Amino acid sequence: MRTPSRIAWSSLAVSIACISASTNPTVTLDEATVIGTSNDSITSFFGIPFAEPPVNELRLRLPKPITSYNGTINATVPATQCLQMAPGLRSDLPVNILQVMAEYFGADTTPSEVPQNEDCLSISVQVPVGTSPDDKLPVLVQFFGGGFTYGSTAQNPGDAVVRRSVEMGQPIIYANMNYRVGVFGFLGGKEVKEAGVGNLGLQDQRAALQWIQKYISIFGGDPDKVTIWGQSAGAISVGLQMVANNGDNEGLFRGAIMESGSPLPTGDTELQQPSYDTVVQHAGCAGEADTLECLRGVSADTLMAAAEAVPNLFDYPGLAQAWAPRADGVFLEAPPQHLVLSGKVADVPLISGNALDEGTIFATGSFNVTTDDEFQNFIHDHFFSNMSKAALAPLFDLYPNDPAAGSPFGTGIANQLAPQYKRMAAIQGDIVFQAPRRFFLEQRSLKQPTWSYMSERGGVAGLGYPHGSDFGPVRVGNDLTDYVIQFTTTLNPNGVSNGTIEWPQDDPVNPNSVAIGSSNRTIEWPQYDPVNRSILRLVDGDEPLKIGQDTDRLEAMAGLTAYTIAQPF
Repeated sequence: MRTPSRIAWSSLAVSIACISASTNPTVTLDEATVIGTSNDSITSFFGIPFAEPPVNELRLRLPKPITSYNGTINATVPATQCLQMAPGLRSDLPVNILQVMAEYFGADTTPSEVPQNEDCLSISVQVPVGTSPDDKLPVLVQFFGGGFTYGSTAQNPGDAVVRRSVEMGQPIIYANMNYRVGVFGFLGGKEVKEAGVGNLGLQDQRAALQWIQKYISIFGGDPDKVTIWGQSAGAISVGLQMVANNGDNEGLFRGAIMESGSPLPTGDTELQQPSYDTVVQHAGCAGEADTLECLRGVSADTLMAAAEAVPNLFDYPGLAQAWAPRADGVFLEAPPQHLVLSGKVADVPLISGNALDEGTIFATGSFNVTTDDEFQNFIHDHFFSNMSKAALAPLFDLYPNDPAAGSPFGTGIANQLAPQYKRMAAIQGDIVFQAPRRFFLEQRSLKQPTWSYMSERGGVAGLGYPHGSDFGPVRVGNDLTDYVIQFTTTLNPNGVSNGTIEWPQDDPVNPNSVAIGSSNRTIEWPQYDPVNRSILRLVDGDEPLKIGQDTDRLEAMAGLTAYTIAQPF
């Protein structure tokens, strides 16, 4: 039975002024009328619940899918966000670092006015105006990023992507879901593992994908043509959906796109025990026989406040953060990279790319690491605590205290915001983003079609081409957007010779420019393989797309990967 809050919410939609089936687009889900909204080119249905509210007894439990709908659902306004644990900057940051981080966050347009609530598991669907159930359009499903602590569908609308797909003559449907984040979605520890309730945010995503299989045809989508796409935590989520269930994707998706994220080099969820204990202590549950059940009973505000005692992404530990997914014995039966090594990966075409300087923004919080010994202690304590510092000596040699070798890469001795900043940025960016991408591609590119890119656009002084700099332009429409759309429709970022794109046969690397829709142009993007390592380079300037090789720091990343496989963090 649905909870009273969900029934009341659905019923209230009937009385909202001026919303009716005669003036707004509608679809029928089971016995329910879902009322959407249209602009000149996009029809949107926001915030359709796909699971029961995860509150009270359903807090910190697996999502409970809604099995049938009735009544009326108002899907005309951006969906309620899950409770956000937006990370903050250290209060004692030096002025020079504050300035570059202010520039980085200056473009943040997070709609803070959108309400937050623990009752938040919903899906939004956007389609070209006039789409009918008979159209069977390909479906692009986006998982939002945000360090597994914040983010929402409201912050990631798909209008520009859908509009661009229509301009290209390759219309698609865009869907995204709200999944639980932070303490509500990624609490770890032995108690969580024993209860089988780890990685609840990933479980929410899976439930939403199952909803898409059941209902997307009503919106005009083809459930057999689903591509999953994400950036940062969303990209990591895509990679983890590929290795979940021993690599059996249950037909939920046929393609995957990862922007700055791959299956993580993380270990078992019991490594999160210190964070669990911190939350339990601050929530007032330390004296209880069943601390997990106690956490279900405290107020949401109390649980949020308790979680804030755990360091965040931009604090001292940086990317060694508490809320990253880890093996829980249910959704992830082993550490993600171990699953990749054993071949337990969904066999679907994939795209995986990065920005050049993934680690810079996360290295700012450790500005007070100033000596070689402090750097070595940091890497040991936060990433490889079960190894001796002596065993890590070869790794420290691969990432030397040489600003010219650090990140922002290719900038010589410039941009050294703190004594060990560029070194810290290089190793953190590689350990979580660059090396896992390369490892995943090396393991899979001879088994399934793969493409990779490197973005050198959107530079920020002091940060280089930082994490996330490739994603914003894709959401509003650029050349990478075109590749994403073509991959969604054809499982090939270059499209197919179907009248939409036709590449000259004599020059596959630099074909004649072919206009697609309005102004964007593409070159042919070669597949990745572990010998040629061809990648698409996204650069600033008159020639924005080039073909390059994924050979930067080959020895360093190979050594780093060997360490993370031996001891996932």
